[in-house]
Amino acid sequence: MILGVRRPAHSLGALKALRCDMSEGADMSEPVDLASWEPGYTEDPYPFFARLREQAPVSKVVIDGLSVWLVTRYDDVRDALSDPRLSNDPTLADAVTRAVPWVGASLPGAAHMARVDPPDHTRLRRLVSKAFTPRRLEVLRPRIQQIADALVAAIQPIGRADLLSEFALPLPLTVISELFGVSATDQQEFVRWVNIFFGMDEGDAARAPQARAWIMDYLVRLIERKEAEQTERLADAEHGSLLDGLIAARDEGERLDHHELLAMSFLLLLAGYETTMNLIANGLLSLLRSPDQYAALRADPALTRPAIEELLRYEAPVKVTPFVRVTTAEVTIGGVVIPAHQPVLVAFAAANRDPAQFPDPDRLDITRAERGHLAFGHGIHFCLGAPLARLEAEIAFTTLLAGCPDLALALDGAGLPWRRSRVLRGLKRLPVTFTVPASVRTR
Repeated sequence: MILGVRRPAHSLGALKALRCDMSEGADMSEPVDLASWEPGYTEDPYPFFARLREQAPVSKVVIDGLSVWLVTRYDDVRDALSDPRLSNDPTLADAVTRAVPWVGASLPGAAHMARVDPPDHTRLRRLVSKAFTPRRLEVLRPRIQQIADALVAAIQPIGRADLLSEFALPLPLTVISELFGVSATDQQEFVRWVNIFFGMDEGDAARAPQARAWIMDYLVRLIERKEAEQTERLADAEHGSLLDGLIAARDEGERLDHHELLAMSFLLLLAGYETTMNLIANGLLSLLRSPDQYAALRADPALTRPAIEELLRYEAPVKVTPFVRVTTAEVTIGGVVIPAHQPVLVAFAAANRDPAQFPDPDRLDITRAERGHLAFGHGIHFCLGAPLARLEAEIAFTTLLAGCPDLALALDGAGLPWRRSRVLRGLKRLPVTFTVPASVRTR
């Protein structure tokens, strides 16, 4: 038992049995190291999450060298995400946690909206929300459709494609690049460094710090240029780029300062690209593995919006919260007492397949009644970009399924490579075949 932590009588025994099952001969007193669960945690994390959810729903695991409390049941996850005693400020953690680089306690540009608490969070979210109005998003629809149409047109004559690199990746990346006002001449270099940062290719991990530095430097220069170009015409957040809207965002004389603007830009850039790419690619894979659901969606495009919600639940682009939460006081979650200043992560992928909330959770059902999946989080830190992600996914699925009939996996689904990540759930590639439309063959 971890010192100072009280568990329900059954929990410790269950956790020991779980550890024994996962790692023969493991020390029963030590947290499960997810590295010992590889490659299973990367390729198919759901059996692991199911065992934790059933036998030790609030327990310690080691993720990339840090021992954290992991919460897996739906009700516990939802409660934890709305509990003000779980702070998003990593500087409040104990010294051991703060010393781990990926926690970000001393990372430059990390004090963005997702890493602060009220009242700072309230102010930042209010200001940033002014750049994410429904009108601004609806204005984007024709351009997103144009990008999707061009990507589909490029692969249609061939009858095969890697839908990750040729569709799911360039769609949101082009959208977010244009939203930030990245010039056409800069986009190729910009995309290259963003891909390195996200580890799209083997060997990228060593260059991730260099990529982050390049992106931050580029954003600094981009912000300086936009601020210099700012005019009264752009003071309305409905006009100009998203970055123009962030610069113009005001509320009772307040605005984002330079450091806040840089941190928010970095957060929105990364969140607006990677998670949407995974939503599209994971969703397409899920449909192709469930031919009846694929056929149902092809037959009735009106099911697209509920299908997206089910795909978000079934194969969420984020496995666990990307940012550590820290207990500011002793907190009881799921009957387990967690001391103050401890790091906590919640598992979206586990909560979204909790049978107590979702009947038959391991089955994809695009007609399933919406029951509140947690793919975009919950509470005050609910994903601000959720409407944009949903819009891009809606256009992506309708355009691809209409333009590339008879989609099928080109590889056995079991052989598809997944990218290793403590947080994200994403493919390395998604090779498919499809029927070349007659209208394309006769051109």
